[in-house]
Amino acid sequence: MIHIDNLYKGTKPTENYEIFSTLFHNETLKIESIRSNMKRPGELYDQDQDEWVLLLEGEAQLEIADEIRNISPGDYLFLPKHTLHRVISTSENALWLCIFSS
Repeated sequence: MIHIDNLYKGTKPTENYEIFSTLFHNETLKIESIRSNMKRPGELYDQDQDEWVLLLEGEAQLEIADEIRNISPGDYLFLPKHTLHRVISTSENALWLCIFSS
């Protein structure tokens, strides 16, 4: 059966939290939406898979391999596996689309 949902509906996170929702997953690919409301730096990630990230709504500041980047709606980037990165801060309405591949 085909299931239709909406990326823009959902609960907004409280301050300094993120809500992760898996939209699709198989053996080699995972598509995830992330709602962020970060006012202080989050967890430092060192992932075993490649990640493509698109900011759909809001503003964000990321630390990628010790460099700070400002991200605006429509900005996207590719993070090869084991690229150290973290969210430094976001607006309260940040919405990300992330695609992970192994």
